[in-house]
Amino acid sequence: MTTPAEMITLAHGLRFQSSPWMLGVSIALVLLVAAVSAVGWWRSGFKPGFGLLEGLRLLIALLVAILLNQPEWVTEQRPVDKPTIAVLLDDSRSMETVDVRRDDSRDGGESAGALSRREAVAALAEASFWSPLEDRYAIAIEPFSSAQAVDAKAPATGTNLFDPLDAVVRRHPNLRGVVITSDGDWNEGKPPVQAATSLRLAGVPVFAVPVGSLTPLPDVAVSGVDSAVTGVVAKPFRVPFTIRSSLPREQMVTVEVEASDGQRFTKEVRLASMQSTTDWILWTPATVGDYTLTVRVPPQAGELLPDNNARSVPVAIREEKLRVLIVESLPRWEYRYLRNALSRDPGVDLACLLFQPGLSQVGGGSKDAIKKFPGSIEELAAFDVVFLGDVGVDSGQLTDDDCRLLKELVEYQASGLVFMPGWLGHEMSLEATALGDLLPVVLDQTRPEGTGTATPGRFALTDKGRSSLLTRLADTPDENATVWESLPGFQWYGPVARAKAGSEVLAVHDDVANESGRIPLLVTRSFGAGKVLFMATDGAWRWRKGVEDKYHYRFWGQVVRWMAYRRSMAKGERMRLLYTPEQPQTGQVVALDANVGDAVGEPLQSGTVTVTVSAPSGATETVRLAAPGEQGAWGVFSGGWTPREPGSHGVVLACVETGDRLEAAVFVQGAAGEEIGARARPEVLEEIARLTQGSVTSPTDLADLLLTLGKLPENPPDIRRERLWAHPLTLATLVGLLGLFWVGRKWQGLV
Repeated sequence: MTTPAEMITLAHGLRFQSSPWMLGVSIALVLLVAAVSAVGWWRSGFKPGFGLLEGLRLLIALLVAILLNQPEWVTEQRPVDKPTIAVLLDDSRSMETVDVRRDDSRDGGESAGALSRREAVAALAEASFWSPLEDRYAIAIEPFSSAQAVDAKAPATGTNLFDPLDAVVRRHPNLRGVVITSDGDWNEGKPPVQAATSLRLAGVPVFAVPVGSLTPLPDVAVSGVDSAVTGVVAKPFRVPFTIRSSLPREQMVTVEVEASDGQRFTKEVRLASMQSTTDWILWTPATVGDYTLTVRVPPQAGELLPDNNARSVPVAIREEKLRVLIVESLPRWEYRYLRNALSRDPGVDLACLLFQPGLSQVGGGSKDAIKKFPGSIEELAAFDVVFLGDVGVDSGQLTDDDCRLLKELVEYQASGLVFMPGWLGHEMSLEATALGDLLPVVLDQTRPEGTGTATPGRFALTDKGRSSLLTRLADTPDENATVWESLPGFQWYGPVARAKAGSEVLAVHDDVANESGRIPLLVTRSFGAGKVLFMATDGAWRWRKGVEDKYHYRFWGQVVRWMAYRRSMAKGERMRLLYTPEQPQTGQVVALDANVGDAVGEPLQSGTVTVTVSAPSGATETVRLAAPGEQGAWGVFSGGWTPREPGSHGVVLACVETGDRLEAAVFVQGAAGEEIGARARPEVLEEIARLTQGSVTSPTDLADLLLTLGKLPENPPDIRRERLWAHPLTLATLVGLLGLFWVGRKWQGLV
């Protein structure tokens, strides 16, 4: 908090906010009342009492006439202290970029005579530079970088231009101007132009000194490694990577992927000039364990920033198989190809239950078949993912108890559930069971059999679908969108009216819509500790056309691993920690869910459950998890956390009541908030200066900045107006005089 500046009074006095018309009305009013008072006193025979009463009448009229002209007591003041010039210096990591020539600060680039951006404006941080202005101004030099971090000792991870500009007026009550120097590369906080608007209203100009080159430094950087977080031993594991090049030419590079056990794989990749290139390498892990994969590019000729030529990600390789259960009524094509795909997957242990009418006994007709639906939560909990085909609550199919067990499996055991409706419409009966709460869509009761079309329909990915791991059939977003557009179409889709609130629609029908919008075809949602997927078509088996297993097997393999991943997250004897998304990015909210048991293993009903996160820089943050409604009775506690740094974060889940602790790690993807070598953005500072009626100065012309500041006019005096015509005491005085006049009239017998 700042205290108001001490002021000295320059002048004060009474002033009127009137007009000639109102002045004339006021004079006429006083003269009229004076005439009436004189006549009244004369008719009374000049009695003293009547004289006092008429004098009071004239006094009231005179007071009203004065108030009609809006009298104000005006005081002009000026601060005792000198006006302040605030100098805001960008102290972020990007200011270390060496791209400013000594003779030109805007068209830079590395050379023998180049300076860093910080060095180019270092004079502004020296008190001696501002000595010509000390007689007139108080100079406040204030470095800034990112927004206030959770841990004040943590290094700055970004640039926030809004906060320092927004707060500078509050810190300095007698502010005359602001000088700001930066490369303009802001990546935190609100848009800085919003703060510029506030400064304009306050009459404070901003004088900008942008610094840095308009072109990035020559560089090759591994900007992303977008691999899955889990894999299966002895099965090829795909390692996609993205390399950003700002070299002025195409370049052939040898990309190396190194595993923490010493395995190395290489691939020749052609890098396009001034853009990003995406490719992938296959790695086959030989043993189970936790690995670190490092993607590395050797330094290239002319490259100036070799420190960002490598990036690492953790990968967990497991030997155990994922247990998957498929429950279906008829052996339709979707069921047959799904069963074949999952039975051939070395990471999946498959069980199938077929409720086909007419069979002598329930089964499936294959080695994966089971004879009945698991009858207890212990039996059902063995499965990581359950597929429900065209089945419902009916004779010879599911029961209400089966539906309740499935709900508890998803809600409390973190398993996944996939709804795959069919043309028999058995799924309609599930809405009235415990599974109705899990359905991510509202079913259309008017057409339980779904809709068949002669013209094949196609999937259209939504924004969520384009970024989801579940729908990734290619390594780049553009290639992935092309693959989905080229997939063979479907000729039937289920009875879907709309998606429920809280669900994520990954794909919609490309040209069929209703009053709620496009028909949702691929919808997901989280429920309790688990996940739910609704696949509204049964034509995925057609994706094999012309490409065999390429997309069909990859999609369903991703579905199984995507839905089962949460079960394999950090576990303890009485604790489990889950987080979403599984591949968080910097700045993205991470949902934290914990299952906590008491001393005897029963779900904890209430307590203090916290998650302490330690960032790679050493900054720590503690998040308190709360019991969300009714789930608290089952030991579920939830909260949220937003990572600010990339890399591996240490996580400690703790419960005060039981004393239990569970340690885990969460790997956050993304680049650091500040990158050395990126292009400067002088247009940001130029816009701020324009909005505030300031000016822009080059770092090579800092002497001109002193001249500009020296010519600034003094701040206008602070004028304070006390509106006497609207003051409560004025109103009270007028009412009191009117009351006294009324009493006087009664005393004289006139009322």
